[in-house]
Amino acid sequence: MFSLDRWHEIWDTLVQNKLRTALTMLAMSWGIFMLVVLLGLGRGLSNGVESGFADDAVNSIYIFGGQTSITHEGLPVNRRIQFDNRDVDTTRDTDGVEYLSGRFSWSGEQRVRHGDQVASFDVRAVHPGHLYLEKTEIILGRFLNDTDILARRKIAVLGIPVAEFLFGRRDVVGEWIDIGKISFQVVGVFDDAGGEGELRKVYVPISTAQAAWGGSDKVAMLMFTVGDASVDESKHIAERVQQNLAEAHDFAAADPQATRVRNNVENFDRFQKIFTMIDIFIWLMGACTILAGVVGVSNIMMIIVRERTKEIGIRKALGATPWNIVTTIIQEAVFLTAAAGYMGLVAGVGLLELIARAVPSTDMFKNPEVDLRIAVAATLVLIISGAVAGFFPARAAAKVNPIVALRDE
Repeated sequence: MFSLDRWHEIWDTLVQNKLRTALTMLAMSWGIFMLVVLLGLGRGLSNGVESGFADDAVNSIYIFGGQTSITHEGLPVNRRIQFDNRDVDTTRDTDGVEYLSGRFSWSGEQRVRHGDQVASFDVRAVHPGHLYLEKTEIILGRFLNDTDILARRKIAVLGIPVAEFLFGRRDVVGEWIDIGKISFQVVGVFDDAGGEGELRKVYVPISTAQAAWGGSDKVAMLMFTVGDASVDESKHIAERVQQNLAEAHDFAAADPQATRVRNNVENFDRFQKIFTMIDIFIWLMGACTILAGVVGVSNIMMIIVRERTKEIGIRKALGATPWNIVTTIIQEAVFLTAAAGYMGLVAGVGLLELIARAVPSTDMFKNPEVDLRIAVAATLVLIISGAVAGFFPARAAAKVNPIVALRDE
């Protein structure tokens, strides 16, 4: 294995057949290259889709009010379904519902002011459970609590960019801001996995917003998490909530337009299944390409053994052992596959890096990358396969009778 003479011999053999060596290595390196690139592109697609779920809890369900499209108990169609605080209470008592929040909204952003600093931001009026629905992370102070809702406190929680714009710093707990013409005290500052868009928000108690901006007891949407419920269980929970809403607002529970459901449990599961199938397809394509390379190595080694029949006969006549001949040929096969695998690995990772820099991140494609452990493991599989592919012609070479080999033309 560590014989310098043997390595010189292997190198001379490869150099004497440059074209054959190059084509063989290209076939094998192409398999690793394609596997790395396909896995990286698949990971990029997966990252893009997963980023769409980065903001919302994947075990969350959102229910929006719509307009009726089916007559129900003599009532006309096209009735607007408006949720209210009673729906929040009813939903909270539904089996399977974990964290819950309603959201009161108004058209457009609100003007938020502190001293001379003023800008328009999205003000969200929510319940305390909203903290777990939007993956909000409190970095200073606290979030809303039940007492804030009951007492209709004029308090606010700011995203980092909002705090830095209004005050020039993050440590703003206890300061006051004006939302419209109403003053609110800052009780917390938050970070959010959803990025800049989700950070430019101001959270206030829903009860305060309903009272301050003429919302009465209106709720624009209901949102809640369902713990570790499966897809089917989450659907049943959503159906029970819809049934309660249908009874409260006199519409048919089967009316597809009266309420609209966004089930992130189902959506995330669907995307996971899609990308699992993509990964399986990629691995099959990569495995087939690598297998073709291994077959090529085996054929090349058989040709090499055939061409070196006389040489092998002379070696045996001079006292070379079968093990010496076998290890020499296997070593040559391993060298070919290792060098080709490394070239394919480097080329694939390099191409992915170029793609990551050249292609902007979107909701469908982001940060193409490959797990190097998987890529290296695939390369090792190629090397081992090359060794196995070289073993059979090597074993045949070891059985060559020196006299027969010297007579070979």
